[in-house]
Amino acid sequence: MKGKEVIVIGAGLAGSEAAWQVANFGVPVKLVEMRPFKSTPAHHTGEFGELVCSNSFGALSSDRAAGLLQKELRFFNSLVVQTADKFSVPAGGALAVDRSKFSNALTEELSNHPLIEIKRFEQLDLPKKENITILATGPLTADVLANKIKFFTGIGSCHFFDAASPIIHGDSIDKEIVFKASRYDKGDPAYLNCPMNENDYIHFRNELIAGEQANLKDFDKESANFFEACLPIEEIARRGVDTMRYGPLKSIGLWNPKWGDLFNRENRLKNRPHAIVQLRMEDLEGKLLNMVGFQTNLKWSEQKRIFRMIPGLEKIEFVRFGVMHRNTFLESPKLLLPTLQFLKRETLFAAGQITGTEGYAAAAAGGMLAGINASLLAMSKKPVNFPDESMIGSLINFISNRNEILSNQKKNKFQPMPASFGLVPELTKKIKDKRLRYKAYQERSTEVLKGFKKVLDSRLEKDHFLTKIN
Repeated sequence: MKGKEVIVIGAGLAGSEAAWQVANFGVPVKLVEMRPFKSTPAHHTGEFGELVCSNSFGALSSDRAAGLLQKELRFFNSLVVQTADKFSVPAGGALAVDRSKFSNALTEELSNHPLIEIKRFEQLDLPKKENITILATGPLTADVLANKIKFFTGIGSCHFFDAASPIIHGDSIDKEIVFKASRYDKGDPAYLNCPMNENDYIHFRNELIAGEQANLKDFDKESANFFEACLPIEEIARRGVDTMRYGPLKSIGLWNPKWGDLFNRENRLKNRPHAIVQLRMEDLEGKLLNMVGFQTNLKWSEQKRIFRMIPGLEKIEFVRFGVMHRNTFLESPKLLLPTLQFLKRETLFAAGQITGTEGYAAAAAGGMLAGINASLLAMSKKPVNFPDESMIGSLINFISNRNEILSNQKKNKFQPMPASFGLVPELTKKIKDKRLRYKAYQERSTEVLKGFKKVLDSRLEKDHFLTKIN
């Protein structure tokens, strides 16, 4: 198969990363993307790698699971993570990006690569088995192709309902009420905070629960399965009076200097807000703000009415309302090898959220591995597995037939999973202190990936991973 072209279907994060990896191995790529000629319920542009749910890639620190995953991707010069770093915006201890500049840069980088041919059309079927193909169509795979995939696998697709938060104009907030602060004053103040007293909160919650919901195609309220890490705010509110206060509206650690001395206990108890709504910058200039944790399925008119009840947001103007959409994923442990090849067809790979990984960095990780292995296959070389001790390797094990072997997943219902230290193998020496244990995971990952990179480079007879973005 030396010199064969690789077809990548879908130019989201996984597809973009996969195409980049393949092309940098010197293998020609055909990158197929249906947008803007056919869109989805959640996308707004035809740009590659458009972020639809949030602009955050998760925690930066490598002693956090999301941060370690990002670090591993940087080690291999991931296009997605390098671009995210380049267009990052203040977000406390998280990596968040200016989503417009981020997706524009990805599109430009891939469009200008001499070995990548961009094709804008809707892929209606899986390519023939003689074609090396990476399926990276994501959780919003179009119906025709989704049905073809179902037929090919012989397994009905799984799904859950996901949601995105509203985005508002930064100059429409009341800056006399909204204050800038980071939790516990850690780092530069990166979030804008809208304080609520108890009466504000109770009234807001009641209206939120009673708010009229948008009608969705294929949406059955009785059987709806929500992704727990991205619940609609009204669903969180229904779960208890204080559920929001211990979740996205948590006020602990946030203080406005106007309220007086934080260290005076009497003053602190008197002035501490009952709840706080946080806003995160969507762009470097702060012209656009994301309502953190406010994923919703409320009708747009209800979003305008109810969210304007939040102190400081009485006159907000919406750039984009929150939306809910159906996410489809495969029962990957029954279908995929740890190389991300389908058990039924070695020339067909899957990558990204359609495989059951959650999070932007996880999608990029799947794209990276699929791109590496599709390139190796095109050069008549044996595909590789990422080491189990790495966060990338542990995620891939979770979505592959290793999951069936390791945890007898056949007895359980497969559900998407973000990066988690719960997925990585235990340390040989037990460490009780969680912080030290996570640091040890990070150090172990670094060591095993250095060895893995040497093996991979020797197989390729060159240092592919020195490639940098422009």
